[in-house]
Amino acid sequence: MRAMSAALFGAIFGVGLLLSGMLDPAKVLGFLDVAGAWNPQLAFVMGGAIAVAFPAFLIARRRERTLLGDPLTLPPRLGLDRGLVGGAALFGLGWGLVGICPGPGIVLLGFAGPPAWTFAAAMVAGVVVARGAVPVSPG
Repeated sequence: MRAMSAALFGAIFGVGLLLSGMLDPAKVLGFLDVAGAWNPQLAFVMGGAIAVAFPAFLIARRRERTLLGDPLTLPPRLGLDRGLVGGAALFGLGWGLVGICPGPGIVLLGFAGPPAWTFAAAMVAGVVVARGAVPVSPG
């Protein structure tokens, strides 16, 4: 049931990215180009995502278990640290250079060919390097 749920919600996420146009790096780069031909479409996509996620997180914070019965653990609210700021900066730099972030990058693997494969390889390499550089706590 868990695998089916993950596949279903992953597919819904991918279809949402496709329908919103967020698989097109030019649209993402257009959003980041605030001094040029700015494209606000990504702001509307983010606003829609926040509108859906915010009430879901409010509900989840009151629950002890997921809908499938697993223990529900949300990350604690912690302040900023070097790892968070550095990771956000690297994420933003990569996103700004190519206009692809991990979600659309994974969806693009199915039909975008070598550029998507290169992106995915770089993403996996980044994860491997980060795990070696920063201790990951269990759980």
